[in-house]
Amino acid sequence: MTTESLGRALRYTAAYRPLLDTPELKGMLRLLDKLAAGDGAGAAEEYAQIFYLLRQGGFRGLGDWFYSQLRDGSFPYARLVERGERDPELERTAEREVGLFQALAQLDCEELLGVIRESAPEAAELPRWTAECPFTFETLTQFYRTHGSGLLSRSRAFLWEDGELYPVEDPDCPGPDEMLGYELQREQVIANTRVMLEGKAVNNVLLYGDSGTGKSATVKSLLSQPGFDQLRLIEVQKEGLADMPRLMRTLGGRQLKFILFIDDLAFDQDDTTYSVMKTILEGGLERRPANVAIYATSNRRHLVRQTFSDRAGDEVDASETIQEKTSLAERFGLRIPYLALNQGDYLNMVERMAVLYGVELDKQELRTGALRWEMRHPGRTPRTAKQFIASLHLADKQ
Repeated sequence: MTTESLGRALRYTAAYRPLLDTPELKGMLRLLDKLAAGDGAGAAEEYAQIFYLLRQGGFRGLGDWFYSQLRDGSFPYARLVERGERDPELERTAEREVGLFQALAQLDCEELLGVIRESAPEAAELPRWTAECPFTFETLTQFYRTHGSGLLSRSRAFLWEDGELYPVEDPDCPGPDEMLGYELQREQVIANTRVMLEGKAVNNVLLYGDSGTGKSATVKSLLSQPGFDQLRLIEVQKEGLADMPRLMRTLGGRQLKFILFIDDLAFDQDDTTYSVMKTILEGGLERRPANVAIYATSNRRHLVRQTFSDRAGDEVDASETIQEKTSLAERFGLRIPYLALNQGDYLNMVERMAVLYGVELDKQELRTGALRWEMRHPGRTPRTAKQFIASLHLADKQ
């Protein structure tokens, strides 16, 4: 395909048409037009501008740039694959256009500059970009199938704030080797998530118990589990609960699976937001999408603080008040307790953490120090153990 025919074909882009509005492809169209018209000086200017735009974006060539655009953009073919649907006409169009982008990415800079130098010899010193293509139609299709499209393909962790999704570039997701203790509880969470990834209906999950026991870390560590590549974790603040139904509508029908993560969920006595949460979990007319589950952590077993006044007065009314405030937790099909460790389990965890973080200390001295530390800090928990190990590292540097 000649540079002139490439320019004509590029203008007929349909499945990936928004790419024509990017400065890079606008510049490429002008470059091809000026080459066809024999305007070497004008083509040299466009070439230099394209090189600048590529390097400014961190790309070594058009192939890298195309690959980034095709992966991250929300295009009709990408959404089609993500939903697991078929559209032969769209598929043929997308395949043809990806082939065109491959041809553009593999244009030999020496050939381009050779044509330019025929009428603009001073362009001989122009820099070269790489003429490589890191993608094919098949690899792009597999990417859409595995990672989704658009914003949801850019990260595996997101924040839901003010009705918008924000990717978390460097999520705090502990690896399996960092998760010590509470193996039975963690395995329940992993098993429930694995079932969802298999496309089956699952329970919403409530992890409740003492502070510092690793409830939040359990949920975040799911992104580090092998084989969980199609899982996305979206953290929702309590203030964003009212917008959760709208979020779930946008997530439904996709191949990806989503956990809406609500950390440290609790409601005060006069807080009516829990009614919104009850409807989201169960009771509203709108069904929760099969690829979405809600995982929440709380230091309170029943999520809503109870007072002695709840139990005062007429016996029937008191019972109804208590039942109303405990019914929210009951709407989580899987409720997993995280309680503080006994002394033996706590000391065993300290020893395992010492090995994990490279602390070399006599066993008895380590255990004595851990008990002394625990007396000055609340709870025999993984958080307390980790803080103790960190204090040993600090002591080594002093």
